[in-house]
Amino acid sequence: MYILLAIIVLAALYVVFIYNGLVRARQVEEEAWSGIDVQLKRRADLIPNLVETVKGYAGHENKTLIEVTQARTAAQAVPAGDVAGRAAAEGILSQALGRLMVVSEAYPDLKANTGFVELQQSLETTENEIQMSRRYYNGAARDLNVKVETFPNNLIAGPFGFVKKAYFEISNEADRAVPTVKF
Repeated sequence: MYILLAIIVLAALYVVFIYNGLVRARQVEEEAWSGIDVQLKRRADLIPNLVETVKGYAGHENKTLIEVTQARTAAQAVPAGDVAGRAAAEGILSQALGRLMVVSEAYPDLKANTGFVELQQSLETTENEIQMSRRYYNGAARDLNVKVETFPNNLIAGPFGFVKKAYFEISNEADRAVPTVKF
């Protein structure tokens, strides 16, 4: 009788231990996603100032300016939990920003403008922060995914609603390409 009771108590404690580990991994993943979201918001906030500054010097480059603005709007419209959708939209935005920076190279006065230089440096810092946040998120997602998929955790994860998380990565090879701008 006591042996059966001890087995039941140990099994219950083991389930609690696994459950708590899964909860901890999910919380780290959610916190990591929040870090990416903060950096993406920071970048989105910088873009209108950057576009306006470039517009003053390169007003006839409207196509590039419009692409950046549309890409920013599309990226902000992706629902918060849609990691894959957000990654795709942010990849398009990164390409548009790259084209904007290429356009800026053709205007020496713009490159000498301190406001533009400061915005460019802020954007570069933000891009670095996004990369670091993305690596942290992907590590947290990997850790959660391993816990969700490995035995015996998977016996607890499924019934309690723990699911694998998508990685925040560039899935379109074209997004990795160096942008080109023709005058």
